[in-house]
Amino acid sequence: MILALDVHYKETGTAKAVGAVFDWYDSNPKEIITEYLDTVNEYEPGKFYKRELPCLLEVIERVNLTGLEAIIIDGYVFIDNDLQFGLGGILWEKLEKQIPIIGIAKTSFFKNKETVIEVLRGQSHKPLYVSAIDYPISKAVENISGMHGDYRIPTILSSLDQITKED
Repeated sequence: MILALDVHYKETGTAKAVGAVFDWYDSNPKEIITEYLDTVNEYEPGKFYKRELPCLLEVIERVNLTGLEAIIIDGYVFIDNDLQFGLGGILWEKLEKQIPIIGIAKTSFFKNKETVIEVLRGQSHKPLYVSAIDYPISKAVENISGMHGDYRIPTILSSLDQITKED
């Protein structure tokens, strides 16, 4: 099983964090976990994880992590080529390096070109940027490439994003 996580922040200073549990090639999640957070940390430039990590952990606390193959986050594992951790790496450490983390970012970041692999899906000419820790990057790329959906963003990840934005 895989757990994908996403968070949407509201103008009110609240957030909705959602997790989807699924197998790699599923078209629909087996389980959706939703957490509403009444207070979230302010965004700090260069320290996105301080805002995002507590939200992700709220969802993770409600998931049976036994047998989980990996967690997918919306973002990067590394923020530079020297392997400085981004959200994914910090989450991996917070989980005591017990669960592999795969980062899927939608935008390029100039400092970490050597730690990501670009993945084109569907007819899109705009790649996804995949990074991983404690999980073979080639296997992550293969699995993400093969996920259900004809578009750039796999079906389950697109649905997850939509769910975070619903009231």
